Amino acid sequence: MAENLNNSKNKEKKDEYIKPLVAPVRQIGMDAPVRWLKMGWNDFKRVKRLSLTYGIVMMIISMLVTYVAYSAGSIVLSIAMVAGFFFLGPAIAIGLYSMSRQLENGVTPQFLRCLKEGKKNLSDELVLSFVFLIIFLIWARSASMVHIFFPSLSGMQVMDWVKFLGIGSAVGAIFAALVFTFGAFSIPMLMDRKVDAITAILTSISAVLRNKIVMIYWGLLIVVIILVGIATFFIGFAVLLPIVGHATWHAYREVVDADQWELGPGLGRDEEE
Repeated sequence: MAENLNNSKNKEKKDEYIKPLVAPVRQIGMDAPVRWLKMGWNDFKRVKRLSLTYGIVMMIISMLVTYVAYSAGSIVLSIAMVAGFFFLGPAIAIGLYSMSRQLENGVTPQFLRCLKEGKKNLSDELVLSFVFLIIFLIWARSASMVHIFFPSLSGMQVMDWVKFLGIGSAVGAIFAALVFTFGAFSIPMLMDRKVDAITAILTSISAVLRNKIVMIYWGLLIVVIILVGIATFFIGFAVLLPIVGHATWHAYREVVDADQWELGPGLGRDEEE
């Protein structure tokens, strides 16, 4: 009987670690991105102080980075630094995902609890952040190579600027698409569940490919929102970035079925135990 009990326990342990390499994903309609933004706005209103604090910090960092790039006298560097939000945004917004996760589970969001959620799966989150950083650095190098073909920006005519910005945007779009595909759902999943970085990335790729048209629409909405923030000299980032971050959490919850993995920490249960 003891042997049967041990076999049963071993079988349970074995079953516990047999997880699919990719989480199941759902197909969604074209109305989903606007719905996610509305839900993101609702989360922003529910935790306005924390969300605004997060947004203001991002706004100040944006201003400082742009000022440093501008002081260096390099338009290319300024554009590259601003574009960092397209590439590093999924990793930067992890605190916002945490707030929305806590709200969804009936827990009052707290800054320390957000930190707990983030650091529990820190190694895999750092792997993903490092991947995004590498892609960003490769893009920055590509942008500087484009600049080689336009050595004198001060003497450029209108059509030269059109070509310069057109080529730069096309090259940047390729790298941005990679980051978006890898990061659209991976970091929210890492923060929400006890899952490894490979599964999170593959799940994100699968979700984007199964909902290509909708995700292109969602990506374009994010680009427009970021451009609006830039057009307001980054002041709009204080509100716009938190809304997008909260909305991204709801996008993950609607598209990815991660119920086969254990919930990660940070919902108040670990404090109670």
